[in-house]
Amino acid sequence: MNGAQVILKMLELHGVSHVFGLPGETTIGWYKEWQEHSSIEYVLTRDERTASYAAEAYAKITGRPCVLEAPSPGVTHCTPGITEAFLSSVPIIFFSSDIPINQDKKHGLTGVDQTALYASICKESFHLNNVKDIPFMLRRAFRVATSGRPAPVHIRVPINIFHDTADITDLYAEPEYQHYPAHRPVADHAKIREAIKLLLAAEKPVIVCGQGALISQASDVLLELAERLQIPIGTTTPGKGTIPETHPLALRVIGARGGMEYSNNYVGTADTVFFIGTNTDSSSTDHWKLYGDPASKTFLHLDIAEAHVGNNYPVKVGLVGDARASLEYMLELIKAEHPGLERLSVDLNPMKRTALDAVFNSNIPMPKGVVSPVKLTQVLDAILPPDAIVTAEPGVSAIYPSALLSVREAGRRYITNYSMGALGYSVPAGIGASFASDGPVISFTGDGSLAFVLGDFETIQRSGKNVTVILTRNDTYGWIRGEAILLDDVDAPWMTDFGPVDYLKVSEGFGFKTARITSEDEIEAVLTDAIGNQGANFIEIMVPSQDQIVPFVPSWVRAAKEKDLPYFY
Repeated sequence: MNGAQVILKMLELHGVSHVFGLPGETTIGWYKEWQEHSSIEYVLTRDERTASYAAEAYAKITGRPCVLEAPSPGVTHCTPGITEAFLSSVPIIFFSSDIPINQDKKHGLTGVDQTALYASICKESFHLNNVKDIPFMLRRAFRVATSGRPAPVHIRVPINIFHDTADITDLYAEPEYQHYPAHRPVADHAKIREAIKLLLAAEKPVIVCGQGALISQASDVLLELAERLQIPIGTTTPGKGTIPETHPLALRVIGARGGMEYSNNYVGTADTVFFIGTNTDSSSTDHWKLYGDPASKTFLHLDIAEAHVGNNYPVKVGLVGDARASLEYMLELIKAEHPGLERLSVDLNPMKRTALDAVFNSNIPMPKGVVSPVKLTQVLDAILPPDAIVTAEPGVSAIYPSALLSVREAGRRYITNYSMGALGYSVPAGIGASFASDGPVISFTGDGSLAFVLGDFETIQRSGKNVTVILTRNDTYGWIRGEAILLDDVDAPWMTDFGPVDYLKVSEGFGFKTARITSEDEIEAVLTDAIGNQGANFIEIMVPSQDQIVPFVPSWVRAAKEKDLPYFY
């Protein structure tokens, strides 16, 4: 077998059904075998960055490691998606083809040390140098990517490997590494017992889940534990959807990227905080101010990554293990040792309803020519089908749905890139999500971000998938503008504004069905029509910039109160 045949066969044995990528001279030998001998679907994008973000989103939705492929000229373009996947604990098997072995030392065109380039943002970075090693290396790649804290693995494939041949005697896969988490270690049993004691003794406990709880698929056991102990559950923005947000114990999103005043205040006044699957980063903790004085409360932390446990808060109990497996054992102990446990019932729904209604009915006057993003999200929340997936961009396009959109069924129905937060994520993520799920996909983006990815409107149109791109437009890099004006007291921010573009004409040129929302009474009809159209849809809505109407960012809200500016919180 030649190298191309071996790689394809190993991917098939690992259950791979899609690969995201873009062609190059160094991959022609692989494609020749692919076209003739494999049924794996290749999703052609127009930019390697798009392919990398699409792969990251696909892996999030499917719970399977996703395969990404890029040629040597575009190898550097995949770093945004690989970095996001690395920080978000998402397994990607990333093949980058290369010029022949050692030709980079002769300054061959496109030659760069790919292995060193990706070593810092992947769990491992391999360099294939003979065909016989491919089965071993791919088994290792899937094993490493899906075990422990999941993350990308990079495989560098020189062009000659696709053509070279060898007798292969170990062509098999290890089936447990087709999904993640591949293994589920249970945290130390004695520490789990200690954690139970602290939770039972707490007067106002709260559970805070990051996306690690989603990665572990811990929703069912987490909800059963919370109901038995009557402990509310808040989530970080990437953890949104860990439990249904309409549940009486759901606090919804907390932190600095979509947390509301009631939810942030609740976790801030808790006496015991149980972190599950979160790295307690700056975004989820309002730059580590959310919980007040750390000495004033008790912290517990459960995570598969030992480096995260107790990293930013002093923990009474640190639990290193898989979230679902560890919580299942915790629940078993509680049932066995506290069979008659009675707890005061907690129902947060009235508090949530009051807070949401206050925002929905606030009727803050909008600047001339713009429509309220609150009203947009309110309508979308009411009409969104249960099988829909929403992707969102950092900035104004993510803040409102993060706070106001309700995930009614547990799971990855709402995805953002708030681990790294680079622009240009939502549309590529929508592409990945559309191949991972049969439901409609809604991609919220801003005009600062959209400029990064307009070329891949062709990918959406060609795919035939039901994807609706909603552009929340304000002709500025609004987050930077808001930060400068609200926190740095800059009167006229430098280099944040850009000229207008007729995005509807651009979208129509790609074959999209387009619409522009200019008033609140148009929102429902336009959204309903787009979601119901089985194809590519584009909606533009002018919204205020973050310095005009301040969204759900606690530090900005504090500044807005001082400056007497309108805000949502």
